Amino acid sequence: MVEDPDFAPVVAEYARTEREARDYDREPAEAALIAALDAAEPQAEKAVEAEDFAGAMAALATLRAPIDAFFTDVTVNDADPHKRTARLALLARVRDAVHRVADFSKIEG
Repeated sequence: MVEDPDFAPVVAEYARTEREARDYDREPAEAALIAALDAAEPQAEKAVEAEDFAGAMAALATLRAPIDAFFTDVTVNDADPHKRTARLALLARVRDAVHRVADFSKIEG
């Protein structure tokens, strides 16, 4: 249950997008990135909780090859709006995973 009225529409849109995303066959590189995130996110979270930031970054480093393959093999800006929305949501998930470990926007220079 989302109690913040400003955030509730965002959650509802995300849920709708997740349902629609299941309605198409993902590209192999897209599925691989999802699987890599499913594995890396909990590892990074546990490492952050233990203040093992090197371990958290190592968990995120496992995403390098799947991210490279995703951008090589998948058209993010697909003509199909469901695919495009799901793929943009996947990239947002990558960004969020990284930001839970380190907010690089706070680094000067």
